[in-house]
Amino acid sequence: MITIKMLEAKNINFYYGAFQALKEINMTVAPNTITAFIGPSGCGKSTFLRLFNRMNDLIDHTRLTGECLIDGQNIYDKSVKVDQLRKKVGMVFQKPNPFPKSIFENVAYGLRVNGINNKHTVTETVEKSLRRAALWEEVKDQLKKSAFDLSGGQQQRLCIARALAIEPLVVLMDEPASALDPISTAKIEELLFELKKDYTIVIVTHNMQQAGRISDKTGFFMLGELVEYSDTKKMFLNPDKEETQNYITGRFG
Repeated sequence: MITIKMLEAKNINFYYGAFQALKEINMTVAPNTITAFIGPSGCGKSTFLRLFNRMNDLIDHTRLTGECLIDGQNIYDKSVKVDQLRKKVGMVFQKPNPFPKSIFENVAYGLRVNGINNKHTVTETVEKSLRRAALWEEVKDQLKKSAFDLSGGQQQRLCIARALAIEPLVVLMDEPASALDPISTAKIEELLFELKKDYTIVIVTHNMQQAGRISDKTGFFMLGELVEYSDTKKMFLNPDKEETQNYITGRFG
């Protein structure tokens, strides 16, 4: 599999109308790593995450300055086709959002949208994606059942399988385990360790213990600024900034 070189943000400022949600963000995300974004609610971490597959384009009266680069290319350049970009950058949301279709057709959806209808190819890709999402053994005999028959944790892994089916290079996750029970959360975390062999993963989480367990690097956001960005172990044991220390130790947030 071709892996992406890196994600980069250079002097990113982002506005919702007159409100500045992100202020001079600079960051590089290495390939085949898990990077976690932490910080209090409303600090800009989800807004920043969504820049990398241009989800914020769907919101009216927004404005971006600076550069968002994937593999050295500014993804906001006029030459970039957004639908092609989103094939490279998969997205998994906070709440599982399966489509009102069968388990099989949920995973096949992205392939069909992209004009891939060869029965053998679709079947093979669906199985491979469900295996990657650690769900195949649980659902292989019920692929025609509705996705809504699955548990919450299974639905979230189904959504991950759906994101993987189109062979992205990057997977963005916005609080992917916040609505799940501890056992399902542990399964998602185990899955992420496996996936980073093939993908660059960026995850927003409110759960600092989760960030500490799974991520290679962590970015701490506050009031639209990237306060600190470093190796996760260093940040949790010996942060550079007092604000980071206060947040991690629970003095605010």
